[in-house]
Amino acid sequence: MFCEKAIELIRELQRMGDGQLPAFNEDGIRQVLEEMKALYEQNQSDVNEAKSEGRSELIPAIKFRHCCLLRNQRCISAYLYDRLLRIRALRWEYGSVLPTNIRFHLCAEELEWFNQYKKSLATFMRSLGGEEGLDITQDVKPPKSLYIEVRCLKDHGEFEIDDGTIILLKKNSQHFLPRWKCEQLIRQGVLEHVMS
Repeated sequence: MFCEKAIELIRELQRMGDGQLPAFNEDGIRQVLEEMKALYEQNQSDVNEAKSEGRSELIPAIKFRHCCLLRNQRCISAYLYDRLLRIRALRWEYGSVLPTNIRFHLCAEELEWFNQYKKSLATFMRSLGGEEGLDITQDVKPPKSLYIEVRCLKDHGEFEIDDGTIILLKKNSQHFLPRWKCEQLIRQGVLEHVMS
């Protein structure tokens, strides 16, 4: 049946909740594009036949195939656009370094788009707030306290805070650190916020 593969692409994204990104369905996209090519070629031959031989009974079939082409086009556009919105949200959630399991679900073009978005956002943040810039990805939700207790989930090495103190982040060690300084490491899975 026409447009089933395109609708399946949309359903695939719908099954995944917000914040989740399924693997890029290259095979599904290819199948939809092949269907679109076949529909277009059939329409071209029917249009030529209708013009040259005056066969007006072909017009409803031509219009139907044209509507299927438009529907497939809208579904592919919606699929790609929704994925880009999810990838943009991942930049705000995880920072400039995506976890490996998420990077695995992106195609090469999406990785390139993510890197360009990351660079554009960094350029914008450097233009704000004076010499050092302003990191607008920090404190997306207002903090309840400026310092938080964190537990190190894996060895990370030395970590310097604003007053020049160097802290060694070793697995299972606990520290009381400024929230804004360690939020990025929490997103990356190096630290875990300890709720007391």
